[in-house]
Amino acid sequence: MKIRQLFSRRGFFRVGVLACAALIGTAAHAQDAQQALAQGSVIESIKKAGVLRVGMATFVPWAMRDKNGELIGFEIDVARKLAEDMGVDVEYIPTAWDGIIPALLAGKFDVIIGGMTVTPERNLTVNFTHAYANSSLGVMANKKIAEGLSWPDGYNSTDVTFACRRGATPCSYIQTNFPKATLRQFDDQGQVLQEVLNGNAHALMGSQPLPAFTIYDNPEVAFSPTDEKIDPGNEGFALRKGDPDALNFFNNWILINRGNGWLESRHAYWFGGRDWADQIAE
Repeated sequence: MKIRQLFSRRGFFRVGVLACAALIGTAAHAQDAQQALAQGSVIESIKKAGVLRVGMATFVPWAMRDKNGELIGFEIDVARKLAEDMGVDVEYIPTAWDGIIPALLAGKFDVIIGGMTVTPERNLTVNFTHAYANSSLGVMANKKIAEGLSWPDGYNSTDVTFACRRGATPCSYIQTNFPKATLRQFDDQGQVLQEVLNGNAHALMGSQPLPAFTIYDNPEVAFSPTDEKIDPGNEGFALRKGDPDALNFFNNWILINRGNGWLESRHAYWFGGRDWADQIAE
């Protein structure tokens, strides 16, 4: 009986030792995996290079060129402060909007900070942070050729032409809600504006406040057929998938700077008025 008890106790002891060893091995493996994941984060490459590379596109008032050719705007302020808080420099990489996500995936920059609206379609390809800005679409139409049209039904016609920036959310919205209309897409937002101002297109849709600002500057040519907030959206930073450390850092940076009012303050400056308008090259 005593021999059996001894054997049983020894067997239990051996099982316990093996179980502890397995747990230690599993914990060590998990720690190694966690360290490898952390080292693979874009945050580490940014710190090592000393530069935050930001993909963006010029778009009033998110990012614009001033009279000296320098970039200014809400996105520029956001990216600059983010880099300062990381203790690194910032490099802006202007990119055509319809190619900006492929360029991110190809590693041409670290993150997109460009007023990109979070959509399910985009989220299948990239990860998005929490919203750091909120927007809606607006409409600008040409008085000469569109003033007699009723909104929205009158614009869903084969006789109507819309303009939009290629790859941007308004293009998808127009295609879905105005399927009968002709849609002209351009790489540059300035071309979109001129298409309507010159009477080559009846209307454009774009993120506010650009339509409102353009109407304000061109009251004899342009008007808005509606004052409704169309397709309200949330803008987030876009980054490559498989990087939880970067997503965590950017999310917390946004959380901190929404909490302390900095993001709202800069957004109000760029979107709530035009004190900056005299800085922009004509």
